[in-house]
Amino acid sequence: MADRLSVAVLGATGVVGQRFIQLLTDHPWFELAVLTASPERRGQRYSDATTWVLEAPMPEEVRDYRLEELKPEILRREGVEIVFSALPKDTAVEAEPLLAREGFPVFSNASPYRMEPDVPLVNGEVNPDHLSLIEVQKRKRGWKGVIVKNPNCTTAILTLALKPLMDAYGLQRVLVTTMQAVTGAGLRGVPSTMIIDNLIPFIEGEEEKVVNETRKILGKLTGETIKYASIEIAATTTRVPVIDGHTEVAYVVLNQKPGDTKEVIEALERFQGLPQKLRLPTAPRKPIIVKQEQDRPQPRLDRMEGKGMSVVVGRLEMVLEDTLRMVVLGHNTIRGAAGAAILAAEIYLKQEELK
Repeated sequence: MADRLSVAVLGATGVVGQRFIQLLTDHPWFELAVLTASPERRGQRYSDATTWVLEAPMPEEVRDYRLEELKPEILRREGVEIVFSALPKDTAVEAEPLLAREGFPVFSNASPYRMEPDVPLVNGEVNPDHLSLIEVQKRKRGWKGVIVKNPNCTTAILTLALKPLMDAYGLQRVLVTTMQAVTGAGLRGVPSTMIIDNLIPFIEGEEEKVVNETRKILGKLTGETIKYASIEIAATTTRVPVIDGHTEVAYVVLNQKPGDTKEVIEALERFQGLPQKLRLPTAPRKPIIVKQEQDRPQPRLDRMEGKGMSVVVGRLEMVLEDTLRMVVLGHNTIRGAAGAAILAAEIYLKQEELK
């Protein structure tokens, strides 16, 4: 890109909003122009209004930004061309369609509209072709702009690991149990007295997202619709006292039996998606990294592989005639949230450029 595009981050003070800020600072294609927050924080300096919780310090260049009201006229006044949304779902459900009607491309981490048939639910390396739904969405809804969603954090990590297996062997059934970091619940999502020295074996709404979103993402775009993947999926989602990094234990029933585990490792490690072929800024060089040590992957050691955009797979073994066991780890607020949305925007812009 010749010039950096002005972008807005909606919901900039939360955990995912902070990740957007971190990843967009010094991005070669994007320049932060507008940050929005809840009404009680508007007008405040970003550094005064934000409880910064990320491992690296708050970028100096955003400390003095004033938090704006979420209004299309403010975004237009500041020349915003791309909107990244980390809004809570109750706000996103009304705000995002308003912005799309006003002509803004909205790349959103919020859950509303993910399962709408004309809304692309995109995990960059897995289903970039689903971005073709953008034209369907514009035509059917009469919007000048568009809404593009990234998956739930758990789903983003899982589907990236499943994609090369589906391509090589076909998928019949996936049974997955997750151990999810506390940042997946937001800045104040899990009280310390509930999670320290504990494990919570239920996350409301999460299991349904893993099942439904996985089928959509791994589905096939046919004309103007997506035919969902006919995979049987069951999920148990749990919360554990880890700050960042979701770990998932998956038992995958394959349609075709691999020759051996080495063959599976090669299929995972050689996997490259469209973002790697286009050499996009946020795309990791290797989207899937296999660890062969018996005690890996581990969140603290492996979550920042590929600057947080790679998933790490270990404990690979054919445990039954047709069933592969694997442990998958991914950074929930980078690959599973802000990074996935930014990567989708990069694909969208590159495709527009190549038209």
